[in-house]
Amino acid sequence: MKGIAIGLSNNSKEILKRLQKTEFIKDIYIAGSSKDNGEENELIQVQKPREILLKKWPEIDLIIFIGSIAASIRIINSFLTSKDQDPGVIVIDNKCSKIVPLIGLHQSNAQNIAFQIANLFGGEIIETNNSNDQSFLNLDEFGNQWGWKRSGNIKDWSKLVIKQAKKEEIFCKQVSGNNLWKTSESGEIINQINEKETKKPDSTFHVSIFENNKRNWHPPVLWVGLGCERNTSKDLIANFLKEIFKSSNLSHHSIAGFATIDIKEDEKGILELAEENNFPIKFFSKEDLSKIIVPNPSNVVQKEIGTPSVAEASCLLAAGEESKLLKEKKIFKNQSGAVTIAIAESKNQYYPTNGEIHIIGSGPGDISFLTNNSRKALSRCTVWIGYKMYLDLIKPLKRSDQVLIESKLTQEKERCIKAIKLAEEGIKVALISSGESGFYGMAGLLLELLQKIKKEWRPYFEVHPGISSVQLAAALSGAPLMNDFCSISLSDKLTPWSLIEKKIEGALLGDFVIALFNPQSIERNWQLKSALDLCLKSRQGDTPVLIARQVGRANQSKKFFTLNTLPIKEIDMLSIIIIGNSQTTLVDDIFLTPRGYLQN
Repeated sequence: MKGIAIGLSNNSKEILKRLQKTEFIKDIYIAGSSKDNGEENELIQVQKPREILLKKWPEIDLIIFIGSIAASIRIINSFLTSKDQDPGVIVIDNKCSKIVPLIGLHQSNAQNIAFQIANLFGGEIIETNNSNDQSFLNLDEFGNQWGWKRSGNIKDWSKLVIKQAKKEEIFCKQVSGNNLWKTSESGEIINQINEKETKKPDSTFHVSIFENNKRNWHPPVLWVGLGCERNTSKDLIANFLKEIFKSSNLSHHSIAGFATIDIKEDEKGILELAEENNFPIKFFSKEDLSKIIVPNPSNVVQKEIGTPSVAEASCLLAAGEESKLLKEKKIFKNQSGAVTIAIAESKNQYYPTNGEIHIIGSGPGDISFLTNNSRKALSRCTVWIGYKMYLDLIKPLKRSDQVLIESKLTQEKERCIKAIKLAEEGIKVALISSGESGFYGMAGLLLELLQKIKKEWRPYFEVHPGISSVQLAAALSGAPLMNDFCSISLSDKLTPWSLIEKKIEGALLGDFVIALFNPQSIERNWQLKSALDLCLKSRQGDTPVLIARQVGRANQSKKFFTLNTLPIKEIDMLSIIIIGNSQTTLVDDIFLTPRGYLQN
């Protein structure tokens, strides 16, 4: 984004610095005269707000003011033109307790950004628009969340929004693209009509690849197969492409990417056009192209490059299974060169540069243990994927336009694959783990799968740290992890027991405090006793041990024992065990491993 933040007083310096660390803000300013600039050693520029906006207004898409709403309105008043052209404007008070999306709630995505800032700073978002008050779908903005692009006159969209505000029926005719949005609480309010129906055109918006509607959202599902003479110019390819899309009533907003043969990997015109429009290019070998059955094979092309089709075969291959050829190849020629174009429609969207995966550790249970960083990520994501119980714990944070995808406990790989596919479609996805996602959670598996995708087309991902159940268990009991410690999972489903034994022996040799995860289940009922027997060979029988169960949840409990008295039968998969080292003490229910401070 091209956003700026302006502090209206010197009290806003720290907030400005925090905002600049987000993806929303590039430049930060303090209101004042440049003559008084005392920030030479900092990144905050001192300048009069009007001078900033005179220079920056045409190019920015977001302004965040820290200070008075009234002062902010007076500053921007003379710059405002129309809702489809103005940047988003958000006002934050000096304590970050109130966040007010002022302008651009729809077109500039200011509302969603305000949610993220509110969660990041722990503040309260103040909203006044009908969409939020009545759980309405932001009709003229919501498609951005699903990787779509909008067309149509802004006045026609505004009329539809007004109809919705008056609680009139709104209809949608969707013929392509992801339809998960319909399962959101806001989406369920919209009346769905099929391709053949026509109901109240003035109350209908479309999700399609076509241009001939007043209000369109366009999913990226069209693959353009290209063939051209060597050194054909970018402009010539662009002109012919525009011509075929216009004559076919297809929207360029629905282009997912280009496809061609691999001998064109250095074709300057194709490369420049793709880069200019941020389109991916899929290159295929002649062997792969030859396997695709096309309606218009060419003997000339076969003799020249070894495959009967480039444009038709490549667009079908790029579009994948269940794709259909919308436009058979057409050859365009003039004195400057020749271009062959074919267009295929994919069943699935493709927009990985817009998609994101946020791997979130939801904490040990209670929603209060969820970090602000994770809350911000959740508000940014359109789809949340996770085990049902973990989703239920954070469900109070879900907005009506967000979608939950629930799965069963053993479906970790399926969850990760689903998250990647949605991100490749251009959707921002939250993949939920309990506790800390990098501790026996979803982060490792997800990243293993991402490594198999070429880096240039890999969706953006971010791992958000969470609070582990072992951290909370330790905090509830005292400070048993004050010195060196390790965690070991006793589950041998993915790790051989022989290797787990070596880890335990190594931890005992190094006198580590040991935290045991996944200690015992109905199926795995001997591993815990075996681990304790190993411990008793190296540690005293009166070594203190904590059993913490259901930490962070309503029925959490903690009990202290020793290695000799540990009640194995009471322990299950909801338990965390912390075994002290040779220095760990238990005095008056304070479980402590000294660091050695008092010895100095």
